[in-house]
Amino acid sequence: MFRVLSGEKQLRTVEFSYTSAAVRQVAVVGSFNDWDPALGTMTSPNEGGVYRAVIRLKPGYYEYKFVIDGVWELDFDNPDFTANDFGTLNSVLNLE
Repeated sequence: MFRVLSGEKQLRTVEFSYTSAAVRQVAVVGSFNDWDPALGTMTSPNEGGVYRAVIRLKPGYYEYKFVIDGVWELDFDNPDFTANDFGTLNSVLNLE
C-alpha cells in the first residue's frame, strides 16, 4: 500500500507500507531505486506487523513491487498495475 503524505510541486513524500507479522524482511523496489532491494529496505514492523518506508519522489510514473523474504510481489492493496518484460505484473504509482 502507498499513500502520498505531502504534495510539494518538486517532490512528493510517499509512504509505502506492508502488513504481516509472519515475515522477516520487506523492501520496496521500483523504477525509483533501480529495482535494488538494498536501497528499499523497509523499517522493522511495529506491534501491528506494519513495515514502512518513506520516499521522496519527483512527480511522474513509477512501477514497483515489494520483496518479501526474497519473493517479489505486487502491492495487492493497489489496483493499478501493468505488465513487465518478465511476463509478470508491476504495481503502478502515478504522481501527477
